[in-house]
Amino acid sequence: MSTTDPTPDSHLLGAADIRELAAAFGVKPTKQRGQNFVIDGNTVRRIVRAAEVTEQDAVVEVGPGLGSLTLALLEVARHVTAVEIDPVLAQHLPDTVAARMPGKADSFDLVFSDAMEVTELPGPAPTALVANLPYNVAVPVLLHMLATFPSIERTLVMVQSEVADRLAAKPGNKVYGVPSVKANWYADVKRAGAIGRNVFWPAPNVDSGLVSLIRREPPKTTASREEVFAVVDAAFAQRRKTLRAALAGWAGSAAGAEQALAAAGIDHKLRGEMLTVEQFAAIAEHKPKDAV
Repeated sequence: MSTTDPTPDSHLLGAADIRELAAAFGVKPTKQRGQNFVIDGNTVRRIVRAAEVTEQDAVVEVGPGLGSLTLALLEVARHVTAVEIDPVLAQHLPDTVAARMPGKADSFDLVFSDAMEVTELPGPAPTALVANLPYNVAVPVLLHMLATFPSIERTLVMVQSEVADRLAAKPGNKVYGVPSVKANWYADVKRAGAIGRNVFWPAPNVDSGLVSLIRREPPKTTASREEVFAVVDAAFAQRRKTLRAALAGWAGSAAGAEQALAAAGIDHKLRGEMLTVEQFAAIAEHKPKDAV
């Protein structure tokens, strides 16, 4: 049985296309921006399938690079908006889309910006976020986009394998931490597969993983997201300490932390890695009134 994708893919970018475009644009992938371009059409189609993108979706993509994933998204989605920080890549991507998929050019928008500074997008409100995120900024970008665009129902991101593990970790897991809890505030999170190094140019020296996030309502709490996240940050800033000790600064004193934990029904001898996002929210609700 052939493993070749039967769908015509002449408009997608293969290894030769990527190198040709990079040379034409004078692009040299940089580690600073985590640039590793996908050179395999089957991989980008696999990502689009895993993201369950349909013709009803308006997709936002962060870090489109030379357009490998962008073109695969445009095969299916109603609209794609790409956010790119690199001025050379941002300048040329619309031309690549117009040249390779002229019928979809009107369904594509490019935003030249740092994704962390984006607060609005052109076109329809995004219903999905699909991206090959630069490894060095993956978590903050993901959390910023989820916070800023509540219309995003489904997310599928490709990140460093270890980051994927952290995002999808459950309480009690040794890699469960700040990314795990904060992602869970917004969504149900799970691992959605692994990606080999040989589908990138240049090949990274780390493995990659796919993470799926399905939006759900945040925990029911009288505390704000910022208040809950402050507890999370404090608990994991000294993750080897008990909650009583780790939250002393947040609560104003160790005694204050113990009081808040007792009110939330949580054993003060536990560590942050054992708590769910709902439990962190309960703690936030009981912050001592005299704490700064």
